[in-house]
Amino acid sequence: MILVVHIGSSRMKWGLRSPRGWIAHGVTPNAEIGTLALREWQNVPRPVRALGINASGEAARVRTEAQLTRWRVPIEWIVPVREAAGVVNRYDEPSQLCPARWSSMVAARKRALASELFPPPCVVVNAGTLITVDALDANGVFRGGIALPGLRAMQKSLAEASPAWRTPPGIWRDFPTNNADASSTGVLAAATGAIEQVRARLRRDEAAVRCYLTGGAAHDVAPHLAPPVEVVDNLVLEGALALVDAT
Repeated sequence: MILVVHIGSSRMKWGLRSPRGWIAHGVTPNAEIGTLALREWQNVPRPVRALGINASGEAARVRTEAQLTRWRVPIEWIVPVREAAGVVNRYDEPSQLCPARWSSMVAARKRALASELFPPPCVVVNAGTLITVDALDANGVFRGGIALPGLRAMQKSLAEASPAWRTPPGIWRDFPTNNADASSTGVLAAATGAIEQVRARLRRDEAAVRCYLTGGAAHDVAPHLAPPVEVVDNLVLEGALALVDAT
């Protein structure tokens, strides 16, 4: 069994994978990583291997490693490279690419190859504290990507700009007529507009550019995107496993 952890900006997502599939999973705020061994992991079977994707810094890495000492299993941290698992990384400095973005693209490529003989290009979106949109062409080459604030961060910036925008969450409306709906619609339009722009730049023929979505806000963003769209909750964890299988 393999334990896979993804430490994001504000929370950790983890899963325990057996040859038959996922047998346990959970989500823990980063501030509570130090309690995993006594709580969520107390009754989890001992893994034989541990993989990690860290997008939160050194302190979170150290706390996670400390929780694994109970099993005496060292954790292998994923570091982006120039090429692996059928994906070519064109970042100027490959190791500077966020490991979660790298893992997500590897997982998306594996899914695309499994579903279609000639997979189309795709964008891979991590929608969490930040939103990243990465372009993967039909040959599995990562062309580049963009980053923007997450939905909550954008709404917070509106509230900080003016007291008039300190409102409860609203809903999407084509033509909002109050500040709550205007802000909620606006931040979704900003996020989806950025995603669709990357899709448009990646499109080279009539084939639709597929979108793979993951992250805490994925289900909020997905209904406002053009098809085909696929939400995959464990995309980052899947990518870590695919990288290990490819070595």
